[in-house]
Amino acid sequence: MTQLIPFVGIDTAKTKFDAALLTLEGKYRSKAFPNNPEGHQQFVDWLRQHNALDAHLCMEATGAYGRNLARFLAQQQLLISVVNPAQIHAFGKTELTRAKTDKADARLIARYCRMHRPAAWVPPADEIVILQALVRRLDDLLTLQTMENNRLESAEGPARKSVEDHLEFLAQQIQIVRAQIEIHIDKHPGLKDQRARLSSIPGIGDNTAATLLAFLSPLDRFHSVKQVVAYAGLNPSIRQSGQWAGRTPIAKAGNVLLRKALYMPAIVAKRHNPAIAAFCNRLLLNGKRPMQVVVAAMRKLLHLAFGVLKSGKPFDPEFALA
Repeated sequence: MTQLIPFVGIDTAKTKFDAALLTLEGKYRSKAFPNNPEGHQQFVDWLRQHNALDAHLCMEATGAYGRNLARFLAQQQLLISVVNPAQIHAFGKTELTRAKTDKADARLIARYCRMHRPAAWVPPADEIVILQALVRRLDDLLTLQTMENNRLESAEGPARKSVEDHLEFLAQQIQIVRAQIEIHIDKHPGLKDQRARLSSIPGIGDNTAATLLAFLSPLDRFHSVKQVVAYAGLNPSIRQSGQWAGRTPIAKAGNVLLRKALYMPAIVAKRHNPAIAAFCNRLLLNGKRPMQVVVAAMRKLLHLAFGVLKSGKPFDPEFALA
């Protein structure tokens, strides 16, 4: 028998978050709180006032806006789920939702939580939180570097000097952050061992290994490699109806940094990883397009990475070929 508990939807923004408590009687209690440590504690006190500390809380994965709140609630031993915003959006369509306010969104999330009972969110360890922040910062710097390199092609006069100075600064910062990532991983034996296992896979270097460690942890939340592939957004999005069949792109509904991190390693692995090279050659012989083969190689690399992390053993090319 399903336990009767209240449900709480949380809609987060930069400076505040709206909470909607869906009671056992099907009524709502709504309130907005500042999105800061004081507001987080006020929210818990509000739940206590309404005897709702046993409620199932649910919020969207909104990056930096909700990360600290989710971590705080998990530390308070509250049941909190963090779900993909696309799931909430699709659920709202099934209800033909017309209102679009923070209060209405919080109530929608509460109803989604009541119907679907999403899994509890497991907060990453402190060393993973730091690693994620460093990997995100490195990606930001590399993106800025690419933008400035593009500007350099058309820059003239003093503007060109400004771009060149900025590129020099970015190169220094990229080197510093990469060193910080390496030092951070070396300080934690578990991460260091996992990096060594990932780096044993031809095509995966230390930078890619750091990204995989940052966003695949904790591994316990994935029950199969299919879930890992879906989390990276590399699962195929099949489009078919009757006799018609459209193209089958990847879903791209997962972690974009994982996809970005796997692209160049897949290109390298196609030539230098025996297991992936043989796999890609079979696909080409079967008439697959070059880009489809690259995406398949990305998925294969992710399979291998998940395998070595789960097994605790380095890459074995003979086993992979078998």
